Amino acid sequence: MGDLILRGMLCGRTARFTAISGKDLVSAARDTHGLSRVATAALGRQLIMTSMAASDLKNPTDTLTTVIAGNGPAGNLVCVGRYGGLVKGYATEGTVELPPRSDGKLDVGGYVGHQGKLTLIRDLGLKEPYVGLCNLVSGEIAEDFAQYYTASEQQPSLVYLGVREKADTGEVIGAGGILIQPMPDCPESEIAQIESHAQRITTLTKLLSEGNSLHKALDSLLDGLHPEITEELLPAYACDCTRERLERALLSIGEEELTDILEHEGEAELTCQFCLKRYRFDRNDLVELLRFAKG
Repeated sequence: MGDLILRGMLCGRTARFTAISGKDLVSAARDTHGLSRVATAALGRQLIMTSMAASDLKNPTDTLTTVIAGNGPAGNLVCVGRYGGLVKGYATEGTVELPPRSDGKLDVGGYVGHQGKLTLIRDLGLKEPYVGLCNLVSGEIAEDFAQYYTASEQQPSLVYLGVREKADTGEVIGAGGILIQPMPDCPESEIAQIESHAQRITTLTKLLSEGNSLHKALDSLLDGLHPEITEELLPAYACDCTRERLERALLSIGEEELTDILEHEGEAELTCQFCLKRYRFDRNDLVELLRFAKG
């Protein structure tokens, strides 16, 4: 079973849901960046949330970026989602490890920080991207996104995000998330019924790590809410960096800085933060870029 996103309606189409099984994409991020256990849990949660949110995008050129900047040792956590739930991300300090909390769970809140900002940027190809932000609630990621939707988009939301790892190796054995949002006309009785499932939904990652499919897990977790699946997507950890994009990054530093690199270094090597692929620009490349910058 590979990664999967299921989207649909609940309670007679008075609420909508998005659910994801994302073990493979979280594993890919861990392997790419050599993440610690706590960083895998934190960035993994943000990746699966960003993937679910990106499943709303309508065009292949649209992007959705989430940035968590807390006061913990993680630095910034940055994820970019694209059409179809494709996603990439990195943590500024992805190798930092923290001791577990007193209850034995990974200290994601301590790693991210309990104070800071969550920013969400939707670039839909319009003149200006939409930018929303809110204060962090706990640094545990799910609570912070729930707060974001409620405070910044006036959309009350039930959010669950989870990543399970082997205690000895850090191998990802399960990752999942659910986003449930009532429609504007959703009756209070239906909202109360959805809320009554909140605790049950927190077992999603456990069910997935035990080998259950996302379809089977949702049958159990959403029982009584009459789920109706309307769309299936195949999310993945996928970087879309190109040499041309890195050329534009070099051009953006300006003619003076390019000249300085050419005179003192003679070449440049840029590394994509999301996939760590390296792009080398030799003297001839820099001369051509400088000629373009002057033009």
